[in-house]
Amino acid sequence: MADQRHTDPAEESPDAGNSSGDAPAAVADATNADLQRERDDFYDRLLRKTAEFDNYRKRIERSRREQADEAVVGLINEILNVVDDFDIALTVDAGEGGAAYRKGIELIHAKLKDLLAKYGVKPIKALGADFDPNLHQAVIHEESPEHREGEVIDELRKGYMIGDRLLRPSMVKVAKA
Repeated sequence: MADQRHTDPAEESPDAGNSSGDAPAAVADATNADLQRERDDFYDRLLRKTAEFDNYRKRIERSRREQADEAVVGLINEILNVVDDFDIALTVDAGEGGAAYRKGIELIHAKLKDLLAKYGVKPIKALGADFDPNLHQAVIHEESPEHREGEVIDELRKGYMIGDRLLRPSMVKVAKA
């Protein structure tokens, strides 16, 4: 046993264990082809995962923007209810001694309207316009010989838009022939 020599496979000649000299080259080519195939598979998976992550990131960002927009719209709708109350308060006669009170209401009302305008909220001009179901909500249809068919003859509640988006439609009275 002590006389046996251990040989290192690296020290042997390439054709020592094989009868054919092409076998190691064939094995190396097959191994190389397998490695290239595996590399291509990993690269393809990397590209797909990168694309999936980009789509996920864009979807989350779009969702966050939509949630923020909905929160802003909800807040603005609440503020519009307050503006409506001020509009109603300003139609009432202040009476004696109410001039200072009325002036204060007018100032607050103007500040609210300026605030809404600052954020792109604009009232819909409905009075005298043709009825548009995309902008108006017809509450009353009234016969009116002095107005044309489908003309808005009274605005019961103002409608508002923010940019091109409808916040709420105008509640209107529409003429019919």
